[in-house]
Amino acid sequence: MDPVIGFGLFAVFIGLLLFASGKIKKLKAKGPGGFGLQLEANDSTPPVKPADPPPRSASPGTALHQLPRPAADFTGRKDELAELADMVKKGGAIISGLHGMGGVGKTALALKLAEQLKPHYPDAQIYLDLKGTDRDGEKPLSAADAMAHVIHAFDLKTEIPEAQGELSGLYHSKLDGKRALLLMDNALDGEQVKPLLPLASCLFLVTSRQYISLDGLQSKNLDVVSAEDAKQLLLAICPPIGEHAAEMAKLCGYLPMALRNAANALVKSNVLGPEEYIKRLGDAKKRLDLASASLSLSYDLLDEAAQKHWRTLAVFPETFDHEAAAALWEMPADEAADVLDNLIGYSLVLWNKDSKRARLHDLARDYADSKMDNTERLTAQYRHAAHYQSVLWNANDLYIKGGAAVLQGLALFDREWANIQTGQTWAVQHAGSDMAAAKLCNFYPAAGANVLDLRRHPREIIRWLEITLDAASRLNDRQMEGNHLGNLGGAYQNLGETRRAIEFYEKALSIDREIGDRKGEAADLGNLGNAYAVLGETRHAIKFYKKALIIDREIGNRRGESADLGNLGLAYADLGKTHDAIKYYKKQLAIVREIGDRRGEGNALFNMSQALNTLGKRGEAVPLARQALEIFEAIEDPNAEIVRAQLREWEA
Repeated sequence: MDPVIGFGLFAVFIGLLLFASGKIKKLKAKGPGGFGLQLEANDSTPPVKPADPPPRSASPGTALHQLPRPAADFTGRKDELAELADMVKKGGAIISGLHGMGGVGKTALALKLAEQLKPHYPDAQIYLDLKGTDRDGEKPLSAADAMAHVIHAFDLKTEIPEAQGELSGLYHSKLDGKRALLLMDNALDGEQVKPLLPLASCLFLVTSRQYISLDGLQSKNLDVVSAEDAKQLLLAICPPIGEHAAEMAKLCGYLPMALRNAANALVKSNVLGPEEYIKRLGDAKKRLDLASASLSLSYDLLDEAAQKHWRTLAVFPETFDHEAAAALWEMPADEAADVLDNLIGYSLVLWNKDSKRARLHDLARDYADSKMDNTERLTAQYRHAAHYQSVLWNANDLYIKGGAAVLQGLALFDREWANIQTGQTWAVQHAGSDMAAAKLCNFYPAAGANVLDLRRHPREIIRWLEITLDAASRLNDRQMEGNHLGNLGGAYQNLGETRRAIEFYEKALSIDREIGDRKGEAADLGNLGNAYAVLGETRHAIKFYKKALIIDREIGNRRGESADLGNLGLAYADLGKTHDAIKYYKKQLAIVREIGDRRGEGNALFNMSQALNTLGKRGEAVPLARQALEIFEAIEDPNAEIVRAQLREWEA
């Protein structure tokens, strides 16, 4: 699972260590950004009243043991707790960071960890809300105020010096030799926290919405809970949720705060049952109520420019890279990377270091979208759609280049399919009222014609093309109109509706001849040949193939020429002229290997193996079929199953 939004930092300073083991990955802290533990009104633990300096009537013993109890129904996080425990056990002066989005349960985990560690730090367990997020107009505590709180916890009568150096010395003096646990919740930044780092005999926990970078700090990413833990949390709070727990957990995005709020809403309701509440959560606005309070705290930390940058990211349906963000924000990629880093630092964007891709948590996406006005949203959606049309074009271009680029193009298409589909859908929806959207709509199918044919079902391609054809007609783009008609014919032929396919091919041929599009004309002729071959009119098909071959050779269209040769080979094989068929296959194979057309190579190899088997040369046929299968499997071509079946029959 990718990392999640709005995270802060959970720092652990460790000295003497005596307890449970576990394993932990040590991560280097880089710049502002990351996840963390945080006290929030709607976090996954009940609200905790900040521990102000104790009243003078309180005894020192009471003041030294301030930790709030962790949530009674704390669920899951076993791996995280074990990792943090292992950090402590290793000993030495270690700082560890734990960060996560608002509502992900940072404070809850910090309190649970502190409870486990408490026996090993008997001298004191001190809790303080540093007020790093502006709630109800409260300003963040200064480091001096925090030091004074700790000093007074040990001795209420101690006079707090005004000079910073003297205060720092007194603070460290009070902690010297102590085995004390300090939990500083909801820190603003590193400047607030750095002066508070105690001696190595103490354990120091810090939670923050912002990533805090300090020398020696190691960060631990805190993600949303697992699907199973999410279900268990819902059921612990509201057992009647029962079999609906999995669906409700998914709608809550596995975010502890949202899970807790949803379960509590059902506990309190006399009217709503789990099914009715799940239907309500299907509405993005209702779902957003589960996390808006927490998200608004992180959002309000941003300046105006950063807020605009972040909320427009709502147009991405899934993950995206920094180059896509650059296109959305219309800025250089390097500058966009810096902006994205900043947003990650404020815990509003999730970042996967392995894939180098970002995303918004589902609830954060809903919140970001709610902050955009219609004009801003339309602008962002247009830029998103335009960028991913270019991405689709690049994927198709890589595929056409052949060789190793084939798999690169397909990988790019697969990786960005959700964004491509969203961009195309937006263009379709607005093509009737917006000229720019109509132009995008017009070019989307053509931009990815080859990869779409391989990856998507013909019915889906037909839906794209029917709307696109209307856009081309309104734009009076005759060339694209002919292109769409030809591709519609191909889609219907793939469905077995050959007569209907011929109608589209003939319309395309008429337009391409009218506007002098020779490449389009050759493609139309080849397609008509294929259609008539399917209908059993093989000699008629050969006439179309030969006309197409003449044009493709005249204009130097090597890919088209290879297709014509392969089609002629199939036609002659149908006529029983197997030796002639093999001659055409060999010519096709030479060209597809020259241009790196992997799919064409697989077709040529398999068709040649069929012809050789017909001549009784199965020993030569099988190796060729195996080569074809290897190619089809590599590019995930559906024809792979046909080849497998043939090989099973031959090798039985």
